[in-house]
Amino acid sequence: MRDFDIIAAAAGGGERRSGRGGIGRRAFLVGLSAAAVSGCVAVPQRTPAAKLQPAPAPAPVVPPMYYARPEERFPVPEVDIARLDRRFWRTEVAYPGKEKPGTLIVDTPAKYLYHVRPGGRAMRYGIGVGREGFAWAGRAIVAYKRKWPRWTPPDSMVARQPELEPYSIANGGMDPGPRNPLGSRALYIHKDGKDTLYRLHGTPEAWSIGKAVSSGCIRLINQDVMHLHDTVRDGSPIVVIPDPAMEALLAV
Repeated sequence: MRDFDIIAAAAGGGERRSGRGGIGRRAFLVGLSAAAVSGCVAVPQRTPAAKLQPAPAPAPVVPPMYYARPEERFPVPEVDIARLDRRFWRTEVAYPGKEKPGTLIVDTPAKYLYHVRPGGRAMRYGIGVGREGFAWAGRAIVAYKRKWPRWTPPDSMVARQPELEPYSIANGGMDPGPRNPLGSRALYIHKDGKDTLYRLHGTPEAWSIGKAVSSGCIRLINQDVMHLHDTVRDGSPIVVIPDPAMEALLAV
């Protein structure tokens, strides 16, 4: 028996079959070859599907009222709207109170400023409040307004921050410009003919609106204080509501 016949017989359980219906050499070789090949081929492994990453959130749409103002004496950049809470955007709201149209109301605890309009309406602005913003409350008037004002920190602020000495009242204050803490506009508050040192002013720091910040009075983002400046008349009454919690903290 030849070698091939021996292999075939072994595969067939020791019985050599030939002829029709038997296992031919070629068929056996094909089967043997296929078995050998199948033993060498690695079974494809399923790779885990890549984890789907969430799509990035779309950038918030900047409303036209907060666009850049390149025509200004010092160009005002677009508001970083992602850092300004939506509830502090300038908006007109219902006003059921008793103050007459033209009055400004500074709600220090809630961090809002209202400019009362006719017909039971008011324009509401978000504000940030600094230490000097808590130093005075009551009724007074907007004595006058300034575009791109000079900044002269009060002596009490200079005493706390000696690095401000070059901008003190004695030294003439800081020139107007984008780095000036009063921003693009300022409204000066007087009571009984005297300066209260209380100011409504601008800031480029959108993140500070709605917060109690380290220094300054009442700040609005530059685009808002520009809008306020254009709609408030000199001599307009202003009512400042105190924040008892902050007053107690500052008294410590």
